[in-house]
Amino acid sequence: MKKVLLHICCAGCASASIERLRNDGYWVEGFFYNPNIHPLAEYKRRKDDLLLIEKAFGISINIGEYNPKEWFALCGKYKDEPEGGYRCSLCYKLRLMRTYREAKERGFDFFTTTLTISPHKKSFFINRLGKEIGTDSYLEYDFKKKEGFKRSIEISRNLGLYRQNYCGCVFSLKERLRKNR
Repeated sequence: MKKVLLHICCAGCASASIERLRNDGYWVEGFFYNPNIHPLAEYKRRKDDLLLIEKAFGISINIGEYNPKEWFALCGKYKDEPEGGYRCSLCYKLRLMRTYREAKERGFDFFTTTLTISPHKKSFFINRLGKEIGTDSYLEYDFKKKEGFKRSIEISRNLGLYRQNYCGCVFSLKERLRKNR
């Protein structure tokens, strides 16, 4: 059975992604690496819910380092970019590159990401970045297909998972708050 390291942005997105990968015959382990998440309380809340995913799916999830300074150094100068713009592509690339290195170091056959389950993200773009980073090992998925996002909401409800209303960074939070006024 081929081993996949799944980059996880949050527990809700992980749920249906893990289920899909398993249904497709892969052995799955999670990797939570998200130096973009702000504030720290939000990061901890998303990380804590991963315990429910580990228990529900019987998988191991490793936690990558939380280094928001690295993220701000890379993405902070693009604070005025709209959601889905250049700042986001840098953020995706940072997280995918770290996941790729983790997968290689630990002997995984493939790596992929839960980021493609969001209806707010362009899966073709995320998958293209993944292929550029790991041409030999990126597993291309659009987890939102086959009702993936809907399924993630169902599983989240059943497990009592937290569902955030913004991607994660301080800039996406500010944009969300502006839209909710």
